[in-house]
Amino acid sequence: MSAANDSNLEKLIGYRFQNRELLRQALTPPSAGLPLDNQRLEFLGDSVLHLCSTRLVYDAHTDWQEGALSRLRGRIVSTDALYAWAKDMNILLERGPRSPKKSTAPSHKELADAIEALLAAVVLDAEGREEDGLARAFNIISKRFGEIIRTAIPDDWERDDPKTALQERAAIMGLDAPTYELLERAGPDHAPVFSCRVTLGEFKSDASGPSVKRAQIKAARQLLGML
Repeated sequence: MSAANDSNLEKLIGYRFQNRELLRQALTPPSAGLPLDNQRLEFLGDSVLHLCSTRLVYDAHTDWQEGALSRLRGRIVSTDALYAWAKDMNILLERGPRSPKKSTAPSHKELADAIEALLAAVVLDAEGREEDGLARAFNIISKRFGEIIRTAIPDDWERDDPKTALQERAAIMGLDAPTYELLERAGPDHAPVFSCRVTLGEFKSDASGPSVKRAQIKAARQLLGML
């Protein structure tokens, strides 16, 4: 990784490293086959990310209960969210003797792990100069996710995961968990259509889809709309 790329990454996160080797290690996946990789840093960074995002979510939504807070935090710490962050910063991972000779795109997990390792590296580097490393990491995470967290509403994940949202709604209403049943399978083998029903207390909703899972999701989404 070139010094120019290092400098650009530091500019994007708003932190300049004193220990350049920490930055290099954070961006070295195990697949590179180098003596030092980012696995230990990723282990620490995972906890840093969870703690900081938990505090951001907790402070932003004082009227939300644990289930909703957990769901929002889960969106922030997900591999997809971290991968998107890494791509937005055009992170380039270190290459080594085990890296493919032909340059190939790193996996979602490799880039997500690099983000967590980078956060840990910030903590350790800042502490090395007797600064509050966790506060530094918190500011970086807040810069990336703060607005997303502040403007989030439960409807965001009800659209993404209506089955879980319906189960949470059942708990709030004091009802048993929703139940699903397969009503019918129709159509040819190469293009089947499944009809499913979800029942929650006295409420029911039927829906069809190309798989049982898709039909259940559609039925759950419809029932959420009814509630």
